[in-house]
Amino acid sequence: MTTDDAVQLSLLGPARPAHPASTTHARLLVFNAQHASAARAHRQAEWIGRLHTADLVVLTEVGPGPGGTALVQAMRQAGYVHVVAPSARGGDYRTVLASRTAVLEPVDAGVGFLPHRAPAAVATVGGHDVGIVGLYVPSRGPKERRNEDKRDFQEAVAGALYGLGKAFPGVPVVVAGDLNVVEPGHRPHHKVFGRWECAFYNAFAQAGFTDAFRHLHPEAVEHSWFGRSGQGFRFDHAFTTAGHAPLVEACAYDQTPRTKRLTDHAAMTLTLALPAPAGAGWPGPRAGT
Repeated sequence: MTTDDAVQLSLLGPARPAHPASTTHARLLVFNAQHASAARAHRQAEWIGRLHTADLVVLTEVGPGPGGTALVQAMRQAGYVHVVAPSARGGDYRTVLASRTAVLEPVDAGVGFLPHRAPAAVATVGGHDVGIVGLYVPSRGPKERRNEDKRDFQEAVAGALYGLGKAFPGVPVVVAGDLNVVEPGHRPHHKVFGRWECAFYNAFAQAGFTDAFRHLHPEAVEHSWFGRSGQGFRFDHAFTTAGHAPLVEACAYDQTPRTKRLTDHAAMTLTLALPAPAGAGWPGPRAGT
């Protein structure tokens, strides 16, 4: 991702955060903005800003127009001084990363197709580095291009997962967002998903990542989006590097944004413990941080 593709906005005079950011835990929120209008974007940012579990935020389905611009600005007004907001070419949706206090250093996640849907950054929390990758997988698309962008993006992400160790050497990595696929064995079963879509979910484990929600809740049935029939889909996911999965203290879905009609998705929260001393297998802060 070039400098033009990922712009970090560290502007003067942001609003004071509603909650102090943790220095002992990486507390992340995944929120699908559902291409919000400017008015709804402000309501979304206000709701997010009130959460104590949202020091780091992955915003998916951010529109390319005035609503998306308003959301980035509203997040700053809600106390998120650091924002990585890729510019989307061709009027496509994008993914945005935001942080209350932790500096976000943009890095290249290695996703060559629709990279504005896969921004990545290093967040320094309490002296420790955490890699953050946000994902918004395309939907199946219009009839004339059914599944083309979705398949190409999934293949690009699956290939890039193996290279994240170089982008984030030795530090815990969280890959989170709206994958627009469900896990194998999803309840209820949705026959609409092909094997190639389930293979994308499996690609995370094959590349050394653990489904954080499943790590804590092996049998739980939760959904983050509901179709017109009322059937649920667990579309929103958070993965951590497998070696750091024991640091996952909490991972859950919050249906409040749906019930308040801020968006059509549930939000997802993840809390990752960061040990105070640098120890075996933990690199501690990078030089200069």
